[in-house]
Amino acid sequence: MTMRTGFIGSLRVSKVGLGCNNFGARLDKKQTEAVVLTALEQGITFFDTADIYGNKGLSEEYLGAALRGRRDEVVVGTKFGHMMMNDAQSGGSARWIALAVEDSLRRLETDYIDLYQMHTPDPTVPIEETLEALHRLVEQGKVREIGCSNFTGPQIDQAAAVSTRSGIPRFVSAQNHYSLLAREVEREVIPACARNGLSVMPYCPLASGVLTGKYQRGKEPPKGSRMDWIRNDPATSDRGFMSHRSLDIVDRLGEYAADHGRTLIELAISWLAAQPDVSTVIPGASSPEQVVTNSEGAGWRLTDRQLVEIGIITRG
Repeated sequence: MTMRTGFIGSLRVSKVGLGCNNFGARLDKKQTEAVVLTALEQGITFFDTADIYGNKGLSEEYLGAALRGRRDEVVVGTKFGHMMMNDAQSGGSARWIALAVEDSLRRLETDYIDLYQMHTPDPTVPIEETLEALHRLVEQGKVREIGCSNFTGPQIDQAAAVSTRSGIPRFVSAQNHYSLLAREVEREVIPACARNGLSVMPYCPLASGVLTGKYQRGKEPPKGSRMDWIRNDPATSDRGFMSHRSLDIVDRLGEYAADHGRTLIELAISWLAAQPDVSTVIPGASSPEQVVTNSEGAGWRLTDRQLVEIGIITRG
């Protein structure tokens, strides 16, 4: 199967990318290399990481090592903004961006970042300052395109207006939580992206594994699984994926996929890939086998009727 592609600004990317949050956390350097090489074999060309992933830096470091000799074959996205070591190493200030990008370039073993994304809004810094700092990185050739993550619709509108007014590069992508079980972005974020020409990059497309079908009603999540970790994390809302309503929807989606000779994973990824503003879907993977399964996920070209039928199911 030939991997379909999409665009993030000027960047052509595989329709299924690879989220690299497991690198340096659940996966060591050797395991990371195995996952990355399998991704390349499957036609995945987009790799998304962040400075904080993998115990603050290891994900970028392991990804850079795994891509030695292959850098020009791929599109690498990374992110800044969440706290690294202390308050002075976070946010969207021009001072921190200038430092953070150099650290990411070093860890990734590259002299340019294809897509540099602001990981989270910073209410303490004017967006004008952040965009001007990112503009300088583009002018210096250190960054090719810029994007945002976890921004609201109004924040996307505001950033686009500033870029237009100042004549500087604008965000070309929005990376937000989006799946068949998490569709809140459809209210404000996706319309804002459509208005301002941003592509959408869904993270957590399999709802922390719930849309793989591996979590069973009334049974404890497997030890070490993502949901096992999430249910003990007081800062997350993802525990809602295990609600009776969510599991009822998952059961019905699984039946729908089976009726069409497909898997639940294929349905979840293909549905996102079919959304008109989505450039690439970025599931994570903790093994080469998961990479293969995910990479094949966008192979189901859903019809308009099927999209409507799936939408009815997700309304519960």
